[in-house]
Amino acid sequence: MSEQHPSRRRWTLRMQQPLPPATVVDRIAFLVGTASAVWLAVIISLQSFRYPWSVLLFLPVWAIMAYLVLPRLHRLLSDLYVPDYFFGRTRTADGLLGDPVNLGVDGTSAQLDAVMTRAGWHRADEITAASTWGIIVSTLTRRSYATAPVSPLMLFGRRHDVAYQQEVDGNPRQRHHVRFWHCPPGWLLPGGAKTDWLGAGSFDTDVGLSLFTLQVTHRIDEDTDIERDFVVHSACQADAAVNVRTLHDFTTGYHSRNGGGDRFITDGDLPILDLTAVAVEGDAGGLGGDPVLDHPGGRRHESFRTTAERSMRHAPLAIFFAVGVVALGGLVDLVSLIVGAATDRDVGRLFVEGQPEAVALLLGGLGFAGVVSLAQLLMAWFVLRRGRRSRAVLMVLLAIGVLSTAIDYLDGNARLGFNGTLLAASLQCLALLALSSEAAGAWARRSSREDDER
Repeated sequence: MSEQHPSRRRWTLRMQQPLPPATVVDRIAFLVGTASAVWLAVIISLQSFRYPWSVLLFLPVWAIMAYLVLPRLHRLLSDLYVPDYFFGRTRTADGLLGDPVNLGVDGTSAQLDAVMTRAGWHRADEITAASTWGIIVSTLTRRSYATAPVSPLMLFGRRHDVAYQQEVDGNPRQRHHVRFWHCPPGWLLPGGAKTDWLGAGSFDTDVGLSLFTLQVTHRIDEDTDIERDFVVHSACQADAAVNVRTLHDFTTGYHSRNGGGDRFITDGDLPILDLTAVAVEGDAGGLGGDPVLDHPGGRRHESFRTTAERSMRHAPLAIFFAVGVVALGGLVDLVSLIVGAATDRDVGRLFVEGQPEAVALLLGGLGFAGVVSLAQLLMAWFVLRRGRRSRAVLMVLLAIGVLSTAIDYLDGNARLGFNGTLLAASLQCLALLALSSEAAGAWARRSSREDDER
């Protein structure tokens, strides 16, 4: 019996290693956030029956269910029943089976980028606050956004390394797009074939609601083989050095649904683009570059401010959302403390007529609450600058806050209506959900150099 390739053995062993402590913390926060999201949706739904205008609460309930609860429930369940090995399908960030793997590439990242660029493809932006706002504006105004972000799909346990797209007549609702993943070192396809990259190409036909999560998403064309052949044809037309070999019947032809609930069909063939003979102008260094990294001294010459700005620039939308929510909650708490202490008659009487011990106790409580609010604001700032420990500490604080409010509610010590308590609990829950998301965790664990290579 032939010995297993060393790099393949290392990859297999790495997949079987115990989860690192940071991942365990993320999983626990993920579970607490999921439970708190369900609880929050139930509380808001109960409140919606008390007032005539409360039908407007349908929107926040739908948003919580579609973007927080259902995706996490899918993630928890799919981890149990979706096999964790390669069988020609991608997975969504929620764990659902995604688009089929229908393309392979041999060559470097620089060669892949050169061919796709020559073929008229645009590299898709990362999902950040700015790009998300850009795609919303382009969809509503029907303006072109040639580098609009694409939703993340997972393969080999990670999101795609790079994605390319082409709009159709400047319409942001319709576009060709393909995602690529670099294969692990020494990894072989089923049957023993080898390739450097795997891709998943599909054509967006319109914008609609996901069948499984009710999220707003792009709908894809049913025949994914047409898009696969379009990618291959455009690459061959762009550079005469591109060759194609096809693994016929790579998978059995089948029909299924992707993570958005869209039907698709495929014949199971896997064309592989051979780009090894493609000439690349200059030293492209892969997908993108950074003048700071090209400095003779490398990253050692970066200023602290430059590093922080780079981290913020690459931060996903979930991080910006969490920081914004925490900042809003901290400011609301500080304002409530100041206004409450200034307008509450009992507090004023206590300061004037109370015993020194009672006044000291009250001042201590107010001071502690103020320090906690300020600490949350400070932690949020460190998280935005990629403070890994700050993110973990902030998740723990938010989880404690959510659990404390839930215990007080069950004991009857807190009333959750349209008041500050419900607002504070909602903000804590939303911030915890955002910080414990897959995108936030991957960004926190990723180095700045990896950001620049994307």
